[in-house]
Amino acid sequence: MSPTTRLSRRDWLLIATLSLLTFVLGTSEFVIVGILAEISSALNITIATAGTLVSAFAISFAIGTPIFMSLIGHLERRRLILRLLLVWVLLNLASSFAPSYEVLLATRILTAILTGVLISLAMVVASDGVPVAKRGVAVSFIFGGFTLANVLGVPIGTFIGQHAGFAATFWLTTVMGMIAFLAVWKIVPVQQSTGSGSIKEQLGLLANPRILIAFFIPSFGFGATYVVYTYLVPILQTELGIAKTWISPILLAYGVVSIFSNILAGKIASKNPMGRLRFVFVVQAVVLAALYFTTVSLPLGLFNIALMSLMSILLTTSTQIYLIDLAEKFNPEAKGLAASLMPVASNVGIAFGSALGGIVYANGPMMNTALVGGLVALVAALLTAISHRLDQRS
Repeated sequence: MSPTTRLSRRDWLLIATLSLLTFVLGTSEFVIVGILAEISSALNITIATAGTLVSAFAISFAIGTPIFMSLIGHLERRRLILRLLLVWVLLNLASSFAPSYEVLLATRILTAILTGVLISLAMVVASDGVPVAKRGVAVSFIFGGFTLANVLGVPIGTFIGQHAGFAATFWLTTVMGMIAFLAVWKIVPVQQSTGSGSIKEQLGLLANPRILIAFFIPSFGFGATYVVYTYLVPILQTELGIAKTWISPILLAYGVVSIFSNILAGKIASKNPMGRLRFVFVVQAVVLAALYFTTVSLPLGLFNIALMSLMSILLTTSTQIYLIDLAEKFNPEAKGLAASLMPVASNVGIAFGSALGGIVYANGPMMNTALVGGLVALVAALLTAISHRLDQRS
C-alpha cells in the first residue's frame, strides 16, 4: 500500500476531532427525547407540546441546512466551523435558561439549523482532508459520532436531566460543545471552500435529476427502518412479551450493534458503493419483512431485530460521498450544499418512515409495519440500481 492510501497520524486526529464534533451535535439533537417529561414539568406544558420540540428540530434541520449552506458555502471552513460552533454553544446555554416553551422552541430551531450546517461542514472537511481512497473510512467514523451519541451521550444526558432537571442536560451539551470547539481550533487545518457560485447557481443543484435520485435513496433507506423502529418498543412488549425492565438494555444492545453497521458502511463505500448498495437494500428488505414471521419466537425475533440494527446505517457513508461526487461532476460550486443533503435526507426519511408506520399501525395489525418497511427498502434498492446504471452509461 502506498503512502498516499494510508491515513497519517494527522489524518486520524482530524477524523477523531470531527467524530467528537458529531458526537456532541448528535447528543444535543437526540437527548431531548429522553427529557420531555422534565421539560413538560419545568415549563408547565403537556408532554405532547414538549414533543413538538423534536419535530420542530427535524423540520428546521431539513429546511434550514441547505439554504444556509448555499449562503455560506464560499467561506473558509475552519473559521466558519469555529464561529458557528461558538454560537451553537451559546444557544445550548440559552436553552438551559429558557423561561418558557416559546423561548426554548426558538433556541432549538436555531440550534437545529446550525447542527445541520456543522455536520455538513464536517463531512466536506473530512472528504477533502484525507486521501481519496480513505474517504469512506473517514466519513464512516464521523457518522459513528452519531451512533455513539445514541449509545452513550443520550443515556448520560437523560440520566442527568431526570435527576437534576432539563437545564442540567443543556449545561452538559454546552460544556461538550466547548470541548469540541477547542479540539477543532487545535486540530482542523485551514481549508478553503470550493463553493464560489451564486446562491442561484448552488440551489440549481437541487433541480438536477441525478441529485434528486441520489437524495431519495437515503430518504427511503432510513424511512424503511423507521417504519418499524418507531414502534419497536410496542413490538418488543406486545409481540415478543418482553418485560418493561428489559426494554432499555435491549435498546442499548440495538445501539451497540449499530456501531458495527457503521464500520461496515465504511467498507461498503471503499469500492463500487452504489453497486453494492443495490444488494444491501434488498437484504434490508428481507430482514425487515422477516420480522413479520420471526416474532413468533423470542430468540428469532431478537436476532432479527439485531440484524435490523446491523442493516440500519449501512447506506450512510456511500450516499454521503456519492452526493459530494455528483456535485463535483455536475455543479462543483455547490459541493458544500451537496454535503448537507444526506443529513437532510435522513431526517426526511425518519419523518416519512415514522408517519407511514403510524398509518399502518393505526389501520391494521402492528406487524404489518415490517412488511411495509420491506417494501420501502425495495424502493431504495430500485433508485440505487437506476443511479448505478446511469453511472455506468456515463
